[in-house]
Amino acid sequence: MTRFETRADAYVDRVESALAARLPAGDAAPASLHEAMRYAVLGGGKRIRPLLCYATGETLGIAADELDDPACAVELVHGFSLVHDNLPAMDDDDLRRGRPTVHKAFGTALAILAGDALQTLAFGILAGGTPPAARLGMLRTLAGATGSTGMTGGQVMDLEAEGRAIPIAELEELNRLKTGCLIRAAVLMACDARPGLAPDTRQALDTYATHTGLAFQIRDDLLDVEGDAALTGKAGGADAAHGKSTWPALLGLEAARERAESAYARAMQALQPLGDHAEPLRWMAERIVYRDR
Repeated sequence: MTRFETRADAYVDRVESALAARLPAGDAAPASLHEAMRYAVLGGGKRIRPLLCYATGETLGIAADELDDPACAVELVHGFSLVHDNLPAMDDDDLRRGRPTVHKAFGTALAILAGDALQTLAFGILAGGTPPAARLGMLRTLAGATGSTGMTGGQVMDLEAEGRAIPIAELEELNRLKTGCLIRAAVLMACDARPGLAPDTRQALDTYATHTGLAFQIRDDLLDVEGDAALTGKAGGADAAHGKSTWPALLGLEAARERAESAYARAMQALQPLGDHAEPLRWMAERIVYRDR
């Protein structure tokens, strides 16, 4: 079996094309809204979540064309979350992916509406396919990951934690909701494509996704401190400027790196029952933990 690394770029190209096809045309009315939506989503990005969806598909023997819709849906929800997170009322960021954030390029009101429209488009894409049982599972998974007990709830916790040091357990729960839930959804929506999947296999992949999501956020926190802005595409030091509790702030850089390594090891352990079939997911976790952007 060839390494997933040899196919990752092709999957990125695949989801880029799929997203461009599913987003409204930039010149279709209302053109300003559709242009902002395309700007938000098609402006580059690592496409970690779609890649996790396709990597899970390979692990389970699911064809890529069965996963194009969930891969796009999870990236559209991620895009919506970035647009709203960057707003002046949230993180007030000027740059994302190396260029002006949506509210800087299009204005705050249009950025809010573009985020709203990206979210509804994601669920519309999932609702339109077959088989019904698989699509219903995907809808439930993504809705749970996005709502008040998922990513949105995590954003509230993040806002309420600004300016104070929070316990490590609270930080881990915040990360699980704000970042981890959507990474977990990327994996579990691929599982939903097989409604009869063995429960122990789904649980192993769920455990993998949970720990990989934590490792992802810890690495993000580290990059905010020591990353190269030319590579990350956003200004460093934003977390400290907003008084956020992060892994480096609470534990120090070295202990934060150790915590990421621990989460990575637990993710790898969860994949052991899946044997060589899980190589794509092993490669994805390694890429997440050791990335420089």
